[in-house]
Amino acid sequence: MRPLTSWMKQARSIIAPSQPECLFCGRRGRPSPEWPGICLHCQHGIPWIRIPRCQTCGRHVGCPDCSRSHGPLPIRCNRSAVAYTSEMREILGQYKYRGNERLAPLLGRMLDRAYALLQQEQSGQALNGAQPSNFFSEPRTLLQSMPHMQSNLWQADILVPVPVSAVRLSERGFNQAERMAEVVSLRRGIPQLPLLVRTQHTAKQSFKSRRERLADMKHAFAGNTDSAVLQSLKEHLNSRASHQLEQRPLRIIIVDDIYTTGSTIRACAGALQQLCRSLDCTAEIYSLTWARS
Repeated sequence: MRPLTSWMKQARSIIAPSQPECLFCGRRGRPSPEWPGICLHCQHGIPWIRIPRCQTCGRHVGCPDCSRSHGPLPIRCNRSAVAYTSEMREILGQYKYRGNERLAPLLGRMLDRAYALLQQEQSGQALNGAQPSNFFSEPRTLLQSMPHMQSNLWQADILVPVPVSAVRLSERGFNQAERMAEVVSLRRGIPQLPLLVRTQHTAKQSFKSRRERLADMKHAFAGNTDSAVLQSLKEHLNSRASHQLEQRPLRIIIVDDIYTTGSTIRACAGALQQLCRSLDCTAEIYSLTWARS
């Protein structure tokens, strides 16, 4: 009977092959047609941020940070793909700390969804001055229903990933923000430029207070003055001028994996503003992160 049983199992595997292993939960299940690599169960559990409560930092719940900040913020707004739940924390940990680089294309596509929301919001405001909240339904929903907007879509000019220190790069072997930004860059046709450098290594921020994070990050970044990078930026500025786009500010998006207090994004934005001023260029700075805590 054993050979017959073995033959029947092989026949079943050929007729109905086993389902793929999910990148999120590790179990075998019916694959998601929309999000390759994960099962339908995990797809339904993704905590997408569809309607941010805070229009500045993109937080999905009440936000005390932006309301108590004094003075103008160095970014126009942040938008994030998902809420930083315990499940999302585990997934980011697999990617960022345990080196599961197979997650990079999927997380990059999720980040691209946040870009679609930002584009939808900014395109709507440019079209008729509507409030941002009116344009947060599902990505592309508004734009698909209004074909005349397709030619007037808001588009970023440059993506800038948050750089990691040499110590972190040695530990992980890759820059997680850079990998995710690559996906958005390819999908949207937006160049990615390393306009920032890390000037000092900082200890892990996970257990630090908001005040400590802000102090840590204050001088952690600077504009990249490498001649090749500056030449690429100048070429991009010249290309904008040839397309008659020089009359509007340069639109720069900072890309990172998670937005917690905003200390990293603020420090990066300040360094980018200084770099742009040194080149006699005005810039609007935004940020995209995979998760918002």
